[in-house]
Amino acid sequence: MTPTPKYRRVLLKVSGEALMGGGQFGIDVATVDRIASDVKEAHDAGSQICMVIGGGNIFRGLAGAAKGIDRATADYMGMLATVMNALAMQAALERAGLPSRVQSAIPMSTVCEPYVRRRAIRHMEKGRVVIFAAGTGNPFFTTDTAAALRAAEMSCDAMLKATNVDGVYSADPKKDPKAERYDSLSYHDVLAKNLQVMDASAISLSRENRIPILVFSLHDQGALRQVLAGRGRATIIEEK
Repeated sequence: MTPTPKYRRVLLKVSGEALMGGGQFGIDVATVDRIASDVKEAHDAGSQICMVIGGGNIFRGLAGAAKGIDRATADYMGMLATVMNALAMQAALERAGLPSRVQSAIPMSTVCEPYVRRRAIRHMEKGRVVIFAAGTGNPFFTTDTAAALRAAEMSCDAMLKATNVDGVYSADPKKDPKAERYDSLSYHDVLAKNLQVMDASAISLSRENRIPILVFSLHDQGALRQVLAGRGRATIIEEK
């Protein structure tokens, strides 16, 4: 029996690195297809879904700036990387039989739609997944902040952060076996403990708009549907 979703409209944030699979760079099609399959399963269970995907598997603005590229220019390069990832995810969703649209904060009408809030909401109401690309369209802002911003604009019930582990820990559990896992946290806890779940701007924006953040493992098949039903293993960050 398919669990009824607890969260009806959500934004799913996926890092660019997650698309690499077992590789060191670029896009692993099999991994993207698996993520798309999970998204379709969750969508078919009754949730409206939009997505933000990072670009770190192709180019990171901060890394480029550290090597001497002007920071604003490097960030724009990173934004273009997110468009490439968004198009790859769109293709995977379409292969899975789920209609989708890519909307870019940087207009590039040849390859995708420009970001228009009301149009994005209408797409979701019609059963399409909307993938927001190019961050906020501004340098110096991360895709985490873009995700929090779009979640607020779309009036999402929750923002889901897909990671390599099954929640938020006090330290990297792969490096520290004594790391403590949290079932729930407040926004203040995340900022005060500097837990590095998302950047401070994204946490603050989510707190201001009372959007809970659910952190779960991207690698557990079907986890997205379970988390949306309120049954999956995840850490929830919300006001207490």
